[in-house]
Amino acid sequence: MAKRTENEGLLRGAPAWVTALVLLLAGLVLSLLVAVTIGSTDIPLTDVYHVILYQLFGIGDPAYGEGNLFRAVWYLRLPRLLLAAGIGMALAVCGVIMQAVVKNPLADPYVLGISSGASLGATLAIMVGVGAVFGGNAVGVMAFIGAFAVSLLVVGLANVGSRASSVKLLLAGMAVSSVCSAFSNFIVYTANDREGMQTVTYWMMGSLAGATWEQDAAVLLVALLGAGFFWTQHRNLNLMLLGDESAITLGTDLHRWRQLYLLVSAAMVGFAVYAAGMIGFVGLVVPHVVRMLFGTDHKKLIPLCALSGAVFLVWADVACRVLIKGTELPIGILTSMIGAPCFIYLMVRKKYGFGGEGG
Repeated sequence: MAKRTENEGLLRGAPAWVTALVLLLAGLVLSLLVAVTIGSTDIPLTDVYHVILYQLFGIGDPAYGEGNLFRAVWYLRLPRLLLAAGIGMALAVCGVIMQAVVKNPLADPYVLGISSGASLGATLAIMVGVGAVFGGNAVGVMAFIGAFAVSLLVVGLANVGSRASSVKLLLAGMAVSSVCSAFSNFIVYTANDREGMQTVTYWMMGSLAGATWEQDAAVLLVALLGAGFFWTQHRNLNLMLLGDESAITLGTDLHRWRQLYLLVSAAMVGFAVYAAGMIGFVGLVVPHVVRMLFGTDHKKLIPLCALSGAVFLVWADVACRVLIKGTELPIGILTSMIGAPCFIYLMVRKKYGFGGEGG
């Protein structure tokens, strides 16, 4: 029997990952249907079905189209669960992409200063009032602008003097991140606004409480299109793990692809930040778990990570709503509490190949 190599993962072969993909898809649908029944007040599953059927197809008793039950299911719980699925999908996929682009297993969707850019944008909106023209969406829109602008700046700096490399991207990201963090802290310090400081702090913890159907449509569309695009790029992503020199010998120049992938990832993360603030560790831990089980081939990694991230964040949102009676725990706190120990365990206990030369 052939010995399993580090890069293959624990579960080898097409049947294993295809079966896992089908099970994860079914698990996501089931998770959404079950999770919507759980909260401060439990709702029978049959009532959830009746509300959804009446809203989508006009089937059933019209009473399911009005009242507290209807509002709880259709306007509160279901939108935030769909938003959780979209954001989990986007962050997990972007985590895979960032790890391949910078060829570093410790990279996450925020590694290139995106989080600091988003925080600066949100701080400007909350403390200074920048972006007031966007109305109630000012904080989210400014966070998106900050995240995407920082990504453009990092890519530009990494290309100064010579072509961008993984090391230059990381260094540029660290430098820009430090500058953005300094400006954010300066604004908070000089504004002397206690209420604004609390709002900034709460936003940085992440929350799905303000989910709307419009946000769901935007985030899910971006997440699905982004995941689909990156899935078509699995060959280039696999080559990135080998390094630029090896890729060139195989007839592919990865320079322009790397920059395109960074910008697409920044847009996906920007939409996630716009809708829910900062949610950490999803894009770091989920790719590691999937890679450990199924290997380093991005043809498998991307769809499996997308669905795994969606399922994970759906149940994380449920936990945030029920762990502490009478209040809601910010989802960023919970994902960090779960993600950090899991990541430490994976790093200490498990050995698996990251891909490329030397694993």
